[in-house]
Amino acid sequence: MSTIRPALAGCLVLALLAACGDDSDDAADSARDVAPSASSSPSPSPSAGPGIGGNVYAAAGPGMLSEAVRGHRELVYVPNTASDDVTVIDPKTYKVVDRFYGGPEPQHVVPAYDLGTLYVASSRVPTGGLVPIDPRTGKSGKLINVQDVYNLYFTPDGTQAIVVAEAYKRLDFYDPATWKRTKSLSFPECAGINHLDYSADTRTMLVSCEFANRMIVLDGVSHEKVRQFDLDVVPHGMPQDTRLTPDGKHFLVADMHADGVYVFDGAAAKRTGFIPTGKGAHGIYFSRDGARAYISNRGEGSVTLLDTATLKPVTKWRIPGGGSPDMGGVSADGTVLWLSGRYDDEVYALSTKDGRLLARIPVGAGPHGLTIWPQPGRYSLGHTGNIR
Repeated sequence: MSTIRPALAGCLVLALLAACGDDSDDAADSARDVAPSASSSPSPSPSAGPGIGGNVYAAAGPGMLSEAVRGHRELVYVPNTASDDVTVIDPKTYKVVDRFYGGPEPQHVVPAYDLGTLYVASSRVPTGGLVPIDPRTGKSGKLINVQDVYNLYFTPDGTQAIVVAEAYKRLDFYDPATWKRTKSLSFPECAGINHLDYSADTRTMLVSCEFANRMIVLDGVSHEKVRQFDLDVVPHGMPQDTRLTPDGKHFLVADMHADGVYVFDGAAAKRTGFIPTGKGAHGIYFSRDGARAYISNRGEGSVTLLDTATLKPVTKWRIPGGGSPDMGGVSADGTVLWLSGRYDDEVYALSTKDGRLLARIPVGAGPHGLTIWPQPGRYSLGHTGNIR
């Protein structure tokens, strides 16, 4: 969740859009000056699409690291929205080992489609940008000028990057080799556009509208709007993280104000249920075997475990002394769940065996979409590690 920003006057919006248009020489120049290992162009995966043996994330099982991440350092990257920096943690010692500039209001650390680069997405308007990280060294490169990168995703063939420009209610499409904008789609009905995921066949996209209390459905190829769902468990809901279940049969959407998870069918054709999980339901992550979903309940300092086969809550882990678990992910071997403590300026490492708190690590101000690296899988669809 981001802070609601004041509405911009019409003339200012026009001026900003003109200044940050498709032909920005600054973006192209910055893209050439990225970290040493940054890929010059994506390598579309021939296997992008449905998973293996009915599991969308079968290629991202425990320890299934690809050649693309060979030699990458084992580190946790934590973007701090209020201090404009990234804290770097050694996951073996739980110690902070580095800190660097993360751009104006860094929100998420996102793996590139080909897993060769990590990008810090920053969104403070009217600027924003991407800070590339060389995962082999853990060092950052020069800021790439890309407007309002609240979140970052990729098309399933890897040919386009999708910038979620939350403040402008847009999805902006870029060539990920040059960071030149190729098209921009406006969704005025989707205030707070921020999280999305694809169906198993990648033909459909389900997108959350945080400040509009609704979800929109897009065609996965044309990106045209197909339908929308107005949410009604609470009158002023706040849908957040959106993820497809491992079997591809359901989409789960965490809602901070409804205190639980909405369920949609795997084609995003209809809403099929709602699961109460805890106050401030926010992030959704899956165990490496796909059997469990971890739901971070930011408002009560807990994590709810769902059985992905039955969609029933199994148990709840509470962080000792409380906390504000937000975004994160699961370690490559599946043994540790890492979550940022958004309002407590800290990071939590929890054992996936029993929820035991392994470490509580002070970081910068307002930690948000942290990423654990390297991660198993073939290619990244974006966010903090939606890897298939």
